[in-house]
Amino acid sequence: MDAPQSTTAALPATALQRLRDAWNRVADRLATLVGDSVLALVARIAIAAIFLQSGRTKVEGLLTVTPSAIELFRSEYRLPLLPPEIAAHLAAYAEHLFPMLLVAGLFTRLSALALLGMTAVIQIFVYPDAWPTHLSWAGLMLFLVARGAGPVSLDRALGIR
Repeated sequence: MDAPQSTTAALPATALQRLRDAWNRVADRLATLVGDSVLALVARIAIAAIFLQSGRTKVEGLLTVTPSAIELFRSEYRLPLLPPEIAAHLAAYAEHLFPMLLVAGLFTRLSALALLGMTAVIQIFVYPDAWPTHLSWAGLMLFLVARGAGPVSLDRALGIR
């Protein structure tokens, strides 16, 4: 009589093991299809788009910082230690340079760190309630800092780690 009880008790464990094995096979296939190289490329483009769009709102033409951008730093952003004129120029240039480097995959870790620093400043001094957005940006940038640009990049072509 003990044998049937152990068989019925083992049945759910066996079904659970089969389900776990099936899921693990699916997870392995997904990891193969969407590896670090795809994640790095998507992260680079996503972060670059966010910051480049922000940078474009601060300039006219190629890179002439607008008076409205300076006023934004004077009235809304109010960063400590930096005059609005300097802060507006630094932000506009950084929001163009580092995204372009990310798209090219050149100096990726440095660019991601720079934009991560900008994100921290924005979070701490400008929009402290926007932490869910900033955390999602930080997650993408931390991936790039840790793993680099991936194989589709100038970093890889030039042997830069």
